[in-house]
Amino acid sequence: MQYRHVPVMVNEIVDYLDCSPGKTYVDGTLGGGGHANAILEAIGSEGFLLGIDRDQDSIAHAGKSLCQFKPNFRIFHDNFTHLPQILSELHTTKVDGILLDLGLSLYQLEGSGRGFSFMRDEPLDMRMNPEEGLTAESLVNTLSERDLADLIARHGEERRAARIAKRIVASRRHAAIRSSLQLAEIVKQAIPPRHRRGRIHPATRTFQAIRIAVNQELDCLERFLDVAFDCLNPEGRLCILSFHSLEDRIVKDRFKTLARGCTCPPDFPKCVCGKLPQISILTKRPVRPGHAEVRINPMARSAKLRAAERLGEEGP
Repeated sequence: MQYRHVPVMVNEIVDYLDCSPGKTYVDGTLGGGGHANAILEAIGSEGFLLGIDRDQDSIAHAGKSLCQFKPNFRIFHDNFTHLPQILSELHTTKVDGILLDLGLSLYQLEGSGRGFSFMRDEPLDMRMNPEEGLTAESLVNTLSERDLADLIARHGEERRAARIAKRIVASRRHAAIRSSLQLAEIVKQAIPPRHRRGRIHPATRTFQAIRIAVNQELDCLERFLDVAFDCLNPEGRLCILSFHSLEDRIVKDRFKTLARGCTCPPDFPKCVCGKLPQISILTKRPVRPGHAEVRINPMARSAKLRAAERLGEEGP
């Protein structure tokens, strides 16, 4: 299938990254190369882009779509959590901006054949990188009922997690759960009929939870935020595009902590920890796509963009 994806809030991201000729940027979730294309256009022939992605299909497509910008970019098949090591391979430690787009691509949902969508009958895989980690099939068929319920509640924020886990365990006693449609139907049957006709499909949150667990997405985001600002030049910028509340909460809370600096209890008369603010938050509230963009690209409707700038060496 042809690789399809529509990048979200391209103009806003180029603006918040402060893209200009000669600068160096990282797209840590390269995908189909849509954001990377706009960044490379903005930084010109003297600039450089490093692209990273876990999905080999995405890398193959991006390499073709960005070929006009050679030799001003380089692509790595890797996890964005390894950014410091990748920069070391390129004999550098700092860049002017970093982008993460944490959403799924249309291709992953519609053409990857890995079971990301509950609307298609595909093997229950859900790995961003099919070369590593446990599959969704493995998790669904081996986790205890209690662990399944906890996973679905925690990563999917699903109120009926216990009912769904119980139905999954009962179903797999008869036969292993191997396909995305099979799992979607099991989840649907766990939901009372009067609650199956909501705005979103009954399996949406369960599929989200399993995908997050399979790819360790929240853990990867936390680990990335531990090192991201150390990889930026002073006044370098980080933009993160998230698509559900769990990711957005992690980004918001980490930005607040790094912007505050001091970690002393609020009842202390003065700071004794000596920690200084490391960043300035550029988006006091998350930036959302406009109505026109959502109309053209419905997948953009839940997107939230947060951006921050590393403070200069002299501090605030």
